Amino acid sequence: MVEVKNLTKSYGNKKVVDQVSTTVKKGSITSFIGPNGAGKSTLLSMMSRLIEMDSGEVYVDGENIIKQKSNILAKKLSILKQSNHMPIRLTIRELVSFGRFPHSQGNLTAEDWREVDAAIAYMQLEEMQHKFLDQLSGGQKQRAFIAMVIAQNTEYILLDEPLNNLDMKHSVQIMKVLRRLVDETGKTVIIVIHDINFASVYSDYIVALKDGKLVKQGKTEDIIREDILKEIYDIEIKVKEIDGKNISIYFS
Repeated sequence: MVEVKNLTKSYGNKKVVDQVSTTVKKGSITSFIGPNGAGKSTLLSMMSRLIEMDSGEVYVDGENIIKQKSNILAKKLSILKQSNHMPIRLTIRELVSFGRFPHSQGNLTAEDWREVDAAIAYMQLEEMQHKFLDQLSGGQKQRAFIAMVIAQNTEYILLDEPLNNLDMKHSVQIMKVLRRLVDETGKTVIIVIHDINFASVYSDYIVALKDGKLVKQGKTEDIIREDILKEIYDIEIKVKEIDGKNISIYFS
């Protein structure tokens, strides 16, 4: 379980995250939703200790992340940020092997390479694993970075807008893989996502932010409702149930 208690972050006079508290349950997909500037990515970065919090606490399985050594935390929690630029030319296989660094410190064992192979297979990248990243499409590259995170083999996986700049086909592929990863391995995925229909179809829980504050949180079906979505986004959004999922219609 991840417990977030009263997290706050300011830049200048603006509070980007304002006293946010939430709990993420194990073995689930939890989506952070909300308008641009709501504080979703900043919250995720503080939860992973990528950026320093002004105040508040984050606990992973009862341990305060501030008090944990980086190499220990990296075996429990992994994060993939929006912009992933590698300054050196790497193949998919080389990139995925970086996920083993917290375990191997750069000296990969046979067990490490088994984890790399398993992650590549999970993302269905076997046939292209020796291609260089600059030879890949956006969807293929994103799958490679997610394979790197899977190879890290952490209990908690944090993803900051993994569907950014992906087309519909590749977005569906990524979300299906994440759903399968949670269902088959019991991993816990926390994802910042803009498309509320992807959040509705694939998430177990939703945390909604607006202007740096927590607006609503709970089971997906309790959040994807017309009255709550209007409160979050300030527009009228119709919600229809299709195949047991609440689908938002916001273009009319």
